Amino acid sequence: MAEKLMTDGSMALREKQYRVITIEATEKPQNAKLRVAAYARVSSASDDQLNSFAAQNRHYSDLISSKENWRMVDIYADEGITGTSAEKREDFQRLLADCRRGLIDRVLVKSISRFARNTKECLETIRELKSLGIGVYFEKENIDTATMSGEMMTALFASFAQAESESISSNMRWSYQRRMQNGTFITCKAPFGYRLRNGALEIEESEAEIIRMIFARYLSGQSTADIAAEITKLGIPTLDGTPYWQYTTICYILQNERYAGNSLLQKYYATDTLPIKKKRNLGSKDQYYISESHPPIIDQNTFDKAQILFRAKGDKISKRSRDKHIFTHKIVCGNCGTYFGRKVCRATPYWICRKHNQSNHECSMVQIQEAKIMEAFLQLYYNLKHHGEPILTKMTTSLQAIRNRRMLWSLDVIELNKQISDLTSQNQMLAMLKQQGLIDPDIFISQSNELTEQLRSVKLKKERLLAVDGDNTIAQTRELMEILDDGPDFLDSFDAELFGELVETIIVESNERIRFRLKNGLELAETIERTVR
Repeated sequence: MAEKLMTDGSMALREKQYRVITIEATEKPQNAKLRVAAYARVSSASDDQLNSFAAQNRHYSDLISSKENWRMVDIYADEGITGTSAEKREDFQRLLADCRRGLIDRVLVKSISRFARNTKECLETIRELKSLGIGVYFEKENIDTATMSGEMMTALFASFAQAESESISSNMRWSYQRRMQNGTFITCKAPFGYRLRNGALEIEESEAEIIRMIFARYLSGQSTADIAAEITKLGIPTLDGTPYWQYTTICYILQNERYAGNSLLQKYYATDTLPIKKKRNLGSKDQYYISESHPPIIDQNTFDKAQILFRAKGDKISKRSRDKHIFTHKIVCGNCGTYFGRKVCRATPYWICRKHNQSNHECSMVQIQEAKIMEAFLQLYYNLKHHGEPILTKMTTSLQAIRNRRMLWSLDVIELNKQISDLTSQNQMLAMLKQQGLIDPDIFISQSNELTEQLRSVKLKKERLLAVDGDNTIAQTRELMEILDDGPDFLDSFDAELFGELVETIIVESNERIRFRLKNGLELAETIERTVR
């Protein structure tokens, strides 16, 4: 009996089907090569620095190739670009993009000052890379950010680098100040009606006619809003290309002393600490007035009359227009494309199409209560928080698939890959010739510099091409998902900070329906209760 039971048990075990789950190894195989990249940057575009730029590329190529367990991904290098802001360094951004794609395990940098001179950006970048499992090694300081103590040391050295950059910025501000004082300062941007040529303001006659018309209309009694509407009808864009003129633009022109040939310098000033920001000078810094600094568009007498009338009528760019509401330049009319403006009627704030406000014959879109727009955002947030993840995840997956197909099959990308391969081969051949003593050192340096710059240029072209097809949108979508994940389950009241992080634009389709365009370009509609004017 016992033998029979054992036999039956063995048969049962053999007949039973088991579901086996494989738990993958968390550690990489010992023979897997570390994917290593390097970042280099020089501070100026001088010839000597260009040699240093190419030398850093050669140094890292030799260093990485000398390690048996390392595999070089790429050398990322920027030249002639300030280190105070990461956004201005194209190859640095390309490095971060490749890190986010999972192509890199370790980054080599000569020193912290080459990586960043802004403590905040430096640590944010290091922490992001660390969260991706990527360490950054700084050769000069012998710091490896893969360890916590390394990150703490990075903060210290980045502070030194920031202090150095602030000192440089301070010297530049002192230089600007001296040039303002002696009247040799050159403006960086020409106002409407002028062009900056060879460091001097010259009249652009086609626009100068508009400036003269503005002053003439205003002195004849027209309001700034009427003048703005008249110029808009003429189809003349503003300085920044906007097709619609606002009364605030007319107010600014009427008060701008440059149109009378004079210059008031330091209307704005830069902050002393990084990141540097521009602030309106309301008395915090000295200002400098230079008479007859450039050709006038209108005479001084006309300008003075406009100022007297301006003060008498009480026209001004209100403080509210300077300290912008969260909805300012966010709400766009779906009918005519004009921005909505804010108005208060019987203590109730509304937003209204500026064209409709000037004339209801120009646009039929009527005003909407501010509270209704805020309520619509609360509903949008609830839907995104509780039902939006599948939509955003699917959007990210689709964009990534599109991008991958373009990477594989685009003729443009294939051609750029071929150019990268050819230039890399030429660089390797050049290095071999030098090693064998078959090429003059000066010729080697010259040709190596040229090949390095060509290679960098082609890689940037490829990165820009790929970015067009959704790289930024993918990153923005993931950022939105993180914001929603960290946000509260419910909003009891309007949250201006969350609104600013999530929403790019509000498009008013009708008086019952508005569309929210999110930061990643996705548009979602919400209904609102109609408010009749």
